[in-house]
Amino acid sequence: MIIWLASYPKSGNTFVRSLLASYFFTKDGNFNFDSLRFIGQFPDFKFFEQANIELTHDKEIFKNYLKVQESINNKDKNNVRILKTHSTMHDVGGYKFTDLNNSLGAIYIVRDPRNVLRSYANHMQFSEEEASNALVSYRSLVADQKGSKSSNKITTLLGNWGSHYQTWKSFKKVNKYILIKYEDLVQETEKNLVKILEFIHSVSRTKFDLDETKLIKTIESTSFENLKKMEEKEGFNEGMEIAGKKVTFFKYGPKDDAYKNLTSEILNKIEKNFEVEMKELGYL
Repeated sequence: MIIWLASYPKSGNTFVRSLLASYFFTKDGNFNFDSLRFIGQFPDFKFFEQANIELTHDKEIFKNYLKVQESINNKDKNNVRILKTHSTMHDVGGYKFTDLNNSLGAIYIVRDPRNVLRSYANHMQFSEEEASNALVSYRSLVADQKGSKSSNKITTLLGNWGSHYQTWKSFKKVNKYILIKYEDLVQETEKNLVKILEFIHSVSRTKFDLDETKLIKTIESTSFENLKKMEEKEGFNEGMEIAGKKVTFFKYGPKDDAYKNLTSEILNKIEKNFEVEMKELGYL
């Protein structure tokens, strides 16, 4: 069964994914980029291909979400599968993104949208104005994951930053939800990682025996500074390449007031559009 590692883009999903990959999928907790392959992303072309779903247009993606998840769960019977997603939980044309028959729960990572904006601008090579418009708009991401054919393009629906956060709270109603603020994770990594591990074992109904030695090594090897050095030395294949130039993925780091350099117009736009969510989360 699937446990979702969900977030709006550039909110710390890769950090959490690195922590979990290091703890669960390395021998000693010493992180390496290859361990990330054990926590895949959904939707992804390969999952639809394995389920014999031919992708001719977006509707084929949306209407087969549950069928593909059933295929994943049948393949991994009696095992827990952690999957990263940037998808909203909005229904699309009557089709659900997921349901409780396929999901054990959701780990939702949230980050101050003003800092999301700066990271997203760098990631997409947008201006800050373009990035701010992206955050407040209902939109989607389209990734060409296998060649140039339109049938190989996977669309991920995002909604906007606020609606994304709100829709994933549906898991909270059934006590299968944990909220992780990126800022808290950075400040108290050990405390919040243990909280995540406890949640995973709780919803999967498995015994939790903390490996403290591995936990410490996991935290050390996934520090932002170490990830940045690893990217500089080895490259990171999940980073964007725009106009033939590789964009640095681990760039801005955990500084929580970087948004103060944004213009007052952009700050007002973000704070006005997401006032309810930002107050609820303590960002305002």
